[in-house]
Amino acid sequence: MTMVTRTLRAAAIGAIVAAGIGAAGIGAAGIGATGVALAADYTLNVNTALQPQDPLFKGLNAFKENVEKGSGGKIAVRLFPGSQLGKDEDVLEQARAGAGVAVVVDGGRLAVYTKEFGVLGAPYLASGYDGVRKVVTSPMFETWVEKLRKAAGLQVLSFNWWQGERHLVTNVPVRVPADLAGIRMRTPGAPVWMETIRAMGATPTPMGWAEVYTAMQQKVIDALEAQSPAVYNSKHYEVAKYLTKSGHINLITGVVTSAAWFDGLPADLQALVRDEALKAGDIASRGTEASLADYEKQMQAKGMTVTEIDVTPFVEATKPVYEKLGYGELRVELNKFLGN
Repeated sequence: MTMVTRTLRAAAIGAIVAAGIGAAGIGAAGIGATGVALAADYTLNVNTALQPQDPLFKGLNAFKENVEKGSGGKIAVRLFPGSQLGKDEDVLEQARAGAGVAVVVDGGRLAVYTKEFGVLGAPYLASGYDGVRKVVTSPMFETWVEKLRKAAGLQVLSFNWWQGERHLVTNVPVRVPADLAGIRMRTPGAPVWMETIRAMGATPTPMGWAEVYTAMQQKVIDALEAQSPAVYNSKHYEVAKYLTKSGHINLITGVVTSAAWFDGLPADLQALVRDEALKAGDIASRGTEASLADYEKQMQAKGMTVTEIDVTPFVEATKPVYEKLGYGELRVELNKFLGN
């Protein structure tokens, strides 16, 4: 997509949002689920690629309810699953332009504005939610938040929305990196994701999440990598035979909005929105933790083979990614911080 096309698309999305169109969004018309009228002083439209049945969406519902209630109806929050407002990059552009939109987004897509965010998507950075949460609630992380504000006009509300560890989803069994040779694997287009998949042995193929099922079905790609809830809820078990638990990326995401929109809120509402985003992120992440085993069982019941492997060869293969992308020193700093 060219820059002109992206700008026109983003402008179109902004016009739709500003006009209040988009009745498919949850709570998008009339009175919201918590009884808050859409004539609120401020409206925040939150976009996510995930579906409402994803455990992370429970956190978004909690965020909506608690912000609307805590603000006394001054803020209305509308949720748009399935990327109804467009791709993450397009919504980020709208946020940069000052629209009242937010998006659940990974650090890789923010790294184009503030490089440090990219390390959050680097391979084998931390162990589970508790490990990566320590990073994204640290004073170090807040310095990245401020850099992002200055560089791109984007405001992080919280970044503790853990979607699980990402695994390999293929039609051939995988044990070691050599098994991925020649396999075209879908991944987001951010450099840290692309380099990780390349280092693991596959050929990275960026495309939108909504396109993956059809691309697998039509053999445009051979494989993908994703967390278990997303694989199940998008029914990728219908087009792939194997889920190999490589856990190569600990997928932590955040709710990111417009700095201009955020700065237009009174100070008490700014604090409310950030506090509730952090609380809701914990709800979402703990729900994800509790759901993972059940998702694996359900995929196995659908005929998918779920395999545990020794990830050591993948850990070793992906170590050069940090230096290649200029994260070597930051990796050392984070290792010390995490006690690795």
